[in-house]
Amino acid sequence: MGRTAAPLESALGITTVGELLRHYPRRYAQRGELTPIASLEHDEHVTVVGKVSSAVRRPMKNRQGTWLDVEVTDGRDRLRLAFFGKGAYVAEQRLPPGTEAMFSGKVSVFVSGKTRRVSLTHPEYESFDETGETVEEFAAAPVPIYPSAQGLASWKIRRAVRTVLDVLSLDDPVPAGVRERLGLSTLEDALRRIHRPGDMGDVSRARARLKFDEAFVMQSVLVRRRMAASAWLARARPGRDDGLLGEFDKRLPFQLTEGQRQVGEEIAADLAREHPMHRLLQGEVGAGKTVVALRAMLQVVDSGGQAVLLAPTEVLAQQHHRSIVGMLGDLATGGMFGGTAVALLTGSMGAAARRSALLDAASGAAGVVVGTHAVLQEHVQFADLGLVVVDEQHRFGVEQRDALREKGGGGRPHVLVMTATPIPRTVAMTVFGDLEVSTLSQLPSGRAPITTHVVPAAEKPHFLDRAWQRVREEVGLGRQAYVVCPRIGDQEGDEGDLDRDDEERRPPLAVLDVAQALADGPLHGLRVEVLHGKLAPETKDGVMRSFARGEIDVLVATTVIEVGVDVPNSSVMVIMDADRFGVSQLHQLRGRVGRGGLPGLCLLVSEAPEGTPARRRLDAVAATLDGFELSRVDLEQRREGDVLGAAQSGRRSSLKMLQLLRDEDVIETARAEATALLAADPELTAHAALRAELDALVADERAEFLEKA
Repeated sequence: MGRTAAPLESALGITTVGELLRHYPRRYAQRGELTPIASLEHDEHVTVVGKVSSAVRRPMKNRQGTWLDVEVTDGRDRLRLAFFGKGAYVAEQRLPPGTEAMFSGKVSVFVSGKTRRVSLTHPEYESFDETGETVEEFAAAPVPIYPSAQGLASWKIRRAVRTVLDVLSLDDPVPAGVRERLGLSTLEDALRRIHRPGDMGDVSRARARLKFDEAFVMQSVLVRRRMAASAWLARARPGRDDGLLGEFDKRLPFQLTEGQRQVGEEIAADLAREHPMHRLLQGEVGAGKTVVALRAMLQVVDSGGQAVLLAPTEVLAQQHHRSIVGMLGDLATGGMFGGTAVALLTGSMGAAARRSALLDAASGAAGVVVGTHAVLQEHVQFADLGLVVVDEQHRFGVEQRDALREKGGGGRPHVLVMTATPIPRTVAMTVFGDLEVSTLSQLPSGRAPITTHVVPAAEKPHFLDRAWQRVREEVGLGRQAYVVCPRIGDQEGDEGDLDRDDEERRPPLAVLDVAQALADGPLHGLRVEVLHGKLAPETKDGVMRSFARGEIDVLVATTVIEVGVDVPNSSVMVIMDADRFGVSQLHQLRGRVGRGGLPGLCLLVSEAPEGTPARRRLDAVAATLDGFELSRVDLEQRREGDVLGAAQSGRRSSLKMLQLLRDEDVIETARAEATALLAADPELTAHAALRAELDALVADERAEFLEKA
């Protein structure tokens, strides 16, 4: 790649031949689609093709020296090019009259009377003599246009790719039998066609193969991971008839839904086997996942083991701890566990409380341990860890799940992963392909519907006034409210999944500012408090306990309340700058209201104009309570690399060709082929190229995990 290597790395982060070959053209131009000179507009950045008709040295007007005046024609109109200093000397050598070339730069247009003069100053250029092409050849085939950057024109990337293609020789990770069965070309042929197509049919065939390549390698990793997990041993945890679980079920003040019973039976059967369970439990906000998880934990405790519930934040860990102790009642302290039944372990606990929790976990006195990522630390030990429950999987990667599995001592613990972010089937197959998937779609009885409205604060400020009136009305009825803001209010800033696309926008609204303004203004006289991630753990816990007891009317918070917080008396939520949050996050947030049989109201306050993508996103949230439908909207509006996140780290963290929603058939076919191949050849002894690809991918994942650790 020669002199192009450094710009490729600095501008695009491309450091290897493989990364260059996977930097695919973003579109293809036909000869007629290249910008004609007559259509050039002032300040436009363009690429034109033309022939040099003259190149003349002219004296500088106000100082000594000369500049080079080059005239180019596209056969109809003329374009002037200006080169100065050393660039003039180089251009004079490379662009003699008669040279056919591509030119790229910013357009200047000068109009005087009927004269319109179009020029480029110091454009980048490449002649067809240097590429070995003729204009006719160039015109005959689609021209790949690459994602480029300042100082790195598309044709420079094209030239680097052509250099690599001329000496390309690749082992194909997709076996010949699979390619023949599916009518796919080789990887080498696909890469040549995508970068140097003869026609658009070549592009289509190349894309089909490259999509399958991404899906097949990814699914092979997941299938191999699942097969390895199935070979591990775990202690069976069948429970017992006269244990805690049976007593807990008798005391439940409500009927389990059909979905909760069915999923519970699946989990119970998994726990009774001598191979570790690896199951994903997904369900709508408020579908009752915590009860399902607690029943599984009690089955393990009944079998003589321990269970750990891992939460992404201290607020959620504390909430889970309170909730579990509350649901168990005297079962948590009646001696059936022995000692402290349910222990809480977080990173910022006091030394004495932390020592006590660590001792209870290590001795087995604690049957259930609830904690944050602090539980992952090496010095945290368990007597007999039988079940790991991970809440909100999108906050934890594969490596963190593995770290907990290693704490199982005699055999691997069973693993149950929970998420309240509904996942389209193809994403579940791709991101969580190493897990069995169970879905809770039925809400428990007593959950009231949530009404959602967009409040266009800029267009109709009186709507915002009415929103605060509604909050006062709800509080007047003895109910409580949340107000959610994107950031805290100090310089360290944001906790939310904010939309930072527009640098020109005002800073997002902050908890501390909004709380003060509300207390002094429209909510004067109400009991207003704040909650955010930078408060001391005991302060956060105290605020949540006060809110749960009804001692706070309005809680102004960041997204620390996004998941798990359960205060049945809260009936209204106002989300400020709602367009700065993602679709799934908004759906999660509004799930905090309407939990106690009271009708829920969610108001999405935004200054985004009607018709903008941000406003359409909010309209979609307001239009449906179907989390699965919203998850598709979310995925369509985000880069798929964002969705995959840490679950697919390493070289393929961003899919280049594969689109998870539109290519479901490709993913399913790839999964079936990968499953059949690995079943027949688990060690891939007959498929060295695929084995090397998978090993390299796993090595990248490990390296990235260690880097972040």
